[in-house]
Amino acid sequence: MNNKTVLITGCSSGFGKQTAKLFQSKGRNVIATMRSPKKETELAGLENTLLCRLDVTDPQSIKEVVDKSLDAFGRIDVLVNNAGISGAGVFEQWDEGSIHGLFDTNVFGLMRVTKAVLPVMRRQREGTIINISSLAALIAFPFASVYSSAKFAVEGLTEALALEYAPFNISVKAIAPGSYETSLYTSMDEGILANGDDQIRAYSAKLATKMNDNVTQMAQQGGETSDPREVAEKVYECATEDRPIHNVCGRDAESFLQMKKSLSEQEMSQFISDQLVPKDA
Repeated sequence: MNNKTVLITGCSSGFGKQTAKLFQSKGRNVIATMRSPKKETELAGLENTLLCRLDVTDPQSIKEVVDKSLDAFGRIDVLVNNAGISGAGVFEQWDEGSIHGLFDTNVFGLMRVTKAVLPVMRRQREGTIINISSLAALIAFPFASVYSSAKFAVEGLTEALALEYAPFNISVKAIAPGSYETSLYTSMDEGILANGDDQIRAYSAKLATKMNDNVTQMAQQGGETSDPREVAEKVYECATEDRPIHNVCGRDAESFLQMKKSLSEQEMSQFISDQLVPKDA
């Protein structure tokens, strides 16, 4: 994969920035995209790294990034769809605009970027697309109904695209990270949590406490805080090795996946309920 080019969305922090740094250190050409590249200093000085403004909700900015990528490096070998926003709250607390906003970034934005890059990869007769989903895409958690539904959509899209585009020698894979410092519940939207009647708000507050406590414990994998670089390493692995369509990252994600395989649906649901749902509403 030497001298190949990687386009990564959402590089301002977290998984995206770590992934950009890793691919660059391996000698790859990197197009690191974010909504405000002028604020980025760490990636700006790296060789063979092109910083570009990209808002996945803006089709024109997507087209411009693809054009700049081809002008600079001539091809796009790997697309990493990492850009996304988090969201938590009881379903009734989500207004229609907030639901649309989350889906516009996490699902439709991913689709827009993918659709813009696929013709390039078809002309090349090769390419790899890696979609960052979430543990919440494999197991639907309470307090994450909207977020989980969006990430479930990403996993479904990934599986379908992998089948559709295999004849073009394009592989499509998803990575579901477990609990990391960049995860869902570390930045709850107080505006959403303030919505609803008294009963829903009280219930939401109890759920928030349960979720925060458990996510903190999950992030302490093996007694150490989980490192976002693990996700970058998994992305690199998926880009350079023969990996399945669906992948997880993190000891907690591995544990939940094994549990899901070994327990019945009812047993798994009961386990999640016992751990995360308050006993009284």
